[in-house]
Amino acid sequence: MNTLRFITAGNVDDGKSTLIGRLLYDSDSIHTDQLGVLQKQTKQEGVDIDLSLVTDGLRAEREQGITIDVAYKYFSTKKRKFIIADAPGHEQYTRNMITGASNSDLIIILVDARKGITEQTKRHASIGSLMGIKKAIIAINKIDLVNYSEEIFNQIRNYFEKLKSELNYNEIKYIPVSALVGDNIVTLSENTPWYYGKALLETLESIETDTTINLDSRFQVQWVIRPKDEENHDYRGYAGLVLSGSYKVGDVVTILPAKITTSIVKIERNLETIEIAKAGDNVVLHFENNIDISRGDSVYLSNQLPVESNQINSWISWLDTTQLQLGKTYLLQHRYKNVRVKVQSINQKWNINEWQFTDANEIKLNDIAQITLKANQPLFYDSFDKNPKSGNAILIDETTFNTVGALMFLNN
Repeated sequence: MNTLRFITAGNVDDGKSTLIGRLLYDSDSIHTDQLGVLQKQTKQEGVDIDLSLVTDGLRAEREQGITIDVAYKYFSTKKRKFIIADAPGHEQYTRNMITGASNSDLIIILVDARKGITEQTKRHASIGSLMGIKKAIIAINKIDLVNYSEEIFNQIRNYFEKLKSELNYNEIKYIPVSALVGDNIVTLSENTPWYYGKALLETLESIETDTTINLDSRFQVQWVIRPKDEENHDYRGYAGLVLSGSYKVGDVVTILPAKITTSIVKIERNLETIEIAKAGDNVVLHFENNIDISRGDSVYLSNQLPVESNQINSWISWLDTTQLQLGKTYLLQHRYKNVRVKVQSINQKWNINEWQFTDANEIKLNDIAQITLKANQPLFYDSFDKNPKSGNAILIDETTFNTVGALMFLNN
């Protein structure tokens, strides 16, 4: 059973939290004891359970009527497992949405049927596309408040279709829903006889996402295992996660940065020997030769080598309240590999509201820009659009140790 990771986004009060609550409630994914707590917390007159409370975890946030952080929920059906990220709707929390979108396979963008496409809708669609998400669902919510109008549904769908050329989604579904009432969330509603698609849950269960197994093989050493006891005197294994692709016994591989070629003689997973390791497997690799390999070194199939450069062009989403400083040394953390970098130039900034690039000489909190970095040693990586699993990194301030930026590498 594969897992679908998706993020919900939309304007404040468009019903994201209620949508997730309805999805969990109608699919029987909320525990009985949790339902009791939600009933006690619900204060709305005439409402048995306020479903928005399912994802709004902090009392202070709920009292303000907003969701500030990214709330994650997990549930499953007979067909699939799901991880949901509920992103905040406010413009000033763009960085939170990027956090949620960075590991999502699909984005659900809520649109209030009464308001139509807004600037925030465009912003969220743009960020989802920028983060490499290829599948989108446009959930036209509160359809009950416009008398289940097919005309309004078509207007919003046609408007978004015109925007599609600006985005990189390869599949977009449009579903009229009412998160509050439950129309077309788990089952199709009789109130929308003109809608011939699937309900939201069935769409989520059946939509196919791009799999990391089809990408080039990428593995980075997390831990070198050398027990050095009598029973395992000669044991030397390299543990880590297969980020993408696959590795099998007999594969000829190149270890970077040492640029040593060897072959895989054994693969272990859960203390058992296996012949092939696939994306998502935590394994221990053994090589034909005794090689000096350290944490952060990478193992590539010799015919699938990555980009090697110490000058890196990248998208950056700035996450810190202190703005980026040109010429300052930062620490670039590429999973378990660290290199020191300086920001050489700010090439252009993405104006999310206008969907266009502008010149810029500064980057502040929530800004998204293209920059050029200079590293003190070569970095081995892929462009984000080719392989998002090895095409991303974070930027750390060496003085404060704050994570100040999220990087998405571009082709040089």
